[in-house]
Amino acid sequence: MKNITVTLWAETLKVRKSKVLWLTMAFFAFVAFMMGLIVFLQQHPELSQKLGLIGVKANMVQFGEPGWKSFMLLLSQGLAGVGLIGFGFITSWVFGREYSEHTLKDLLALPVSRASIVIAKLIVIAVWAALLSLIFVGSALLFGRMAGLEGWSTELFLSFLYRFTMIALFSMLLCTPIAFFASFSGGFLLPVGIVIVTMMTANFSGLLGLTAYFPWAISGLFCVAPGTEITIQPVSYIILLTTSLTGLAGTIAWWRYADQK
Repeated sequence: MKNITVTLWAETLKVRKSKVLWLTMAFFAFVAFMMGLIVFLQQHPELSQKLGLIGVKANMVQFGEPGWKSFMLLLSQGLAGVGLIGFGFITSWVFGREYSEHTLKDLLALPVSRASIVIAKLIVIAVWAALLSLIFVGSALLFGRMAGLEGWSTELFLSFLYRFTMIALFSMLLCTPIAFFASFSGGFLLPVGIVIVTMMTANFSGLLGLTAYFPWAISGLFCVAPGTEITIQPVSYIILLTTSLTGLAGTIAWWRYADQK
């Protein structure tokens, strides 16, 4: 426990001193703002015609009448996408920076176990991802309020909060394979490429009816539009958890047994 506490303090300090933390916070708030703008334009179609591509996007992304119900569905879909990308990026940075900044040898020289280093990094990533999720939903609800959306209800919000929490949790669990690829490759390029490939594959998995069985597509099942036939299956949870645990075991094994140069 002492080893994890020491390494956790060190990893937290690194993140706090980095500009990446503030850039990711600004990015998630910006995406939330754009989604608020989309719903606002849906309420005012006369403005959407003057804004080019943004107006076209607002007309394309619509689930019924503009209001809190459609906005919350849009937010769930937004987190399913931006969460995988954003959480994958910060995982790549937390693990890959040790190689790119040549601090790995100094880190391994500390009198702590290598497994403790991995666990501490993953805890920091989880807290960071949770913070980004809160910023995303908080900013979005604020923008929705400013846009004057109608149809708010406590039942609707609690249902949205459940979906939102599950999507965020699933996205966090899928950070462990990214951590392995960042450690295995010793940098940012491969893990970021894996994030992009998994996102593309998740989009195409629906065409084959495999959405419920592809880990990176499972979170999206919590925000499907009403009436969609594809639903999450009990085996989906097993697949996602197995993927996460495999990534965790692989990352710890790599840090413990690989020849770190």
